[in-house]
Amino acid sequence: MAVQERDSHAYFALKGPTLMVTREHAPTRTPGISLGLTLLFAFVGGAGVGNLYWAQPLLGDIAAQLGVVPGTAGLLVTLTQIGYALGVFFVVPLGDTINRKRLIPAIMVCCSVSLAGCVLAPNFALLLSTLALVGFTNVAGQMLLPLAGDLASDEQRGRVLGTVASGLLTGILLSRTISGIVADAFGWRMIYALASGAILVLAVIMWRAIPALTPRKRIPYGRLLASVVQVALRHRRGKIIPLFGASLMCVFTAFWTGLTLLLAAPPFSLPASHIGLVSLLGVLGVIGAQYTGKVYDRGWAVPAIGIGLVITLSAIAIAGFGSSSIVAVFIAISLLSVGAQSVLVLLQTMMVSINPAARSRLNTAHIVSNFIGGAIGSTMAATLWHIGQWPAIMTCSAVVIVFALTLWFFQRNRALAAKESPSPKQTKRESTLAAGGAGCRLGTGDISS
Repeated sequence: MAVQERDSHAYFALKGPTLMVTREHAPTRTPGISLGLTLLFAFVGGAGVGNLYWAQPLLGDIAAQLGVVPGTAGLLVTLTQIGYALGVFFVVPLGDTINRKRLIPAIMVCCSVSLAGCVLAPNFALLLSTLALVGFTNVAGQMLLPLAGDLASDEQRGRVLGTVASGLLTGILLSRTISGIVADAFGWRMIYALASGAILVLAVIMWRAIPALTPRKRIPYGRLLASVVQVALRHRRGKIIPLFGASLMCVFTAFWTGLTLLLAAPPFSLPASHIGLVSLLGVLGVIGAQYTGKVYDRGWAVPAIGIGLVITLSAIAIAGFGSSSIVAVFIAISLLSVGAQSVLVLLQTMMVSINPAARSRLNTAHIVSNFIGGAIGSTMAATLWHIGQWPAIMTCSAVVIVFALTLWFFQRNRALAAKESPSPKQTKRESTLAAGGAGCRLGTGDISS
């Protein structure tokens, strides 16, 4: 006697031990996300994240024009970062409940308005306020990454997320150089005028490009925010990945903060413009991040994290022992960029893959933990420079990486190897077959048309 079960995509017939799938009702594969849309997400994310860093090389010009000391002008960067952290926590989780086809362009329009406010700000206090708003509204990139994970098929998810994350990294690397060139030619306000117009145009493009999305279950806002930590702690990977991310960002930020001080001091004594160009060596990390997506897709993420941590530790050692050689410093920058950025992309990909229904909240937990680690790293570098300069910063950084490597060694076959939650469709199919008494389970890839 045949037992027949039907879900929204497939018709199954069980005769004895044989499981048959009729051709006309065979399950369809997820079409995935196109290369063009993936590259658009990467470009938009990179263009957006650059808004956080336009001011860094312009602090002297801004201070002179608005009548404040350079040290006070440094608050512009601090307030932008604080606004960004708050935006990640309070806005990004909405991606799990509000239609992102509308939410993402809307928050980009708000960011464009905030950038325009920077152009018109008549004094330092108003510029400080508008840049805090820029940070708060500049979170589209962190909503695009979970969206890309949702649109990607299982076979392409690692590569897609690696590409989008690489776009974000590229934006960070190029923003300082671009803002310096524009400011030298047209003044510091022009970069904010151009950024405002660019983000507004990209908002319209994203409104048209993001595909129609299935409505999601509404969650009360207070409960949504409370669940950010809960949804991460519910999974073994969600408990351990933020520790790795915070450790890597701590070292990454400490390295680049200390590097500026190192290259400005003897024996290098490089001008600010040359120091900014040195950061372009970080593009090697972007290239490495591209390949880590393929590594994730092949199931090699856990050993790749260990290799990346070893490369990062090697970079710290070379930088510490070769601090008087510009060649050694350049080698260290290249190795650190490849090792640290590749691991960060792998960690973020693993984090948002834990539970498809909560990708935005999981990404929020990951980014907030990274931000905390980065803040600790910048503080550590500023403090240790006065105590023991570059060797002290590198020694502390090495200790942090050794901690991360130890954590990886003991968790590589435990929390890091834990499987992600199945998708709702997989769960539904498994439940349907089990209810029919077939005595078998259907997982991804078990049946093909």
